[in-house]
Amino acid sequence: MEQIFAPWRIEWVERDGDEDEIEGCVFCELPDRDDDRENLVVARSDHAFVLFNNYPYNPGHAMVIPREHTGDYRDLSEGTLLDHARLKQRTFDALETALSPDGFNAGLNLGQGAGGSIDDHLHTHVVPRWEGDTNFMPVVSDTKVVVEAIDETYDRVREAFAEQEGTDGSGDGAVRIE
Repeated sequence: MEQIFAPWRIEWVERDGDEDEIEGCVFCELPDRDDDRENLVVARSDHAFVLFNNYPYNPGHAMVIPREHTGDYRDLSEGTLLDHARLKQRTFDALETALSPDGFNAGLNLGQGAGGSIDDHLHTHVVPRWEGDTNFMPVVSDTKVVVEAIDETYDRVREAFAEQEGTDGSGDGAVRIE
């Protein structure tokens, strides 16, 4: 039997299933909840927010999500479109500062045929990449090893966002982007 050591997953295993119930759109509800850290919301702007992926491909796998609920990119208002793009730029900067990746994969899964699990509220995935981050594990055993707990990544990236000009990182919630 092969085993992978992932002690941070115990919180997910032991959670009260009722407290995670979300009716409607998860991307509409999560930014309105009180505990940003617990909900993995790391930064906010006027029209968008940055959320860490619960099931990351790599440490720092974030999603930049417009507050506007739509699955069609062409439906975004001009203000939301610009804010979403600027928040993606800041996300690249924060991830680069915090994690020093060699590159990024970034993109949208639009529509059911694109393979995303949430297709009615668009979101841009930003995945930090390192040379050699794909090794024998996913190729031979269909297993991906994420080398850092998401709580530690959250703290590092939140600090990097807070260091950016025009932000308010006071408190312990998401960094506010001015």
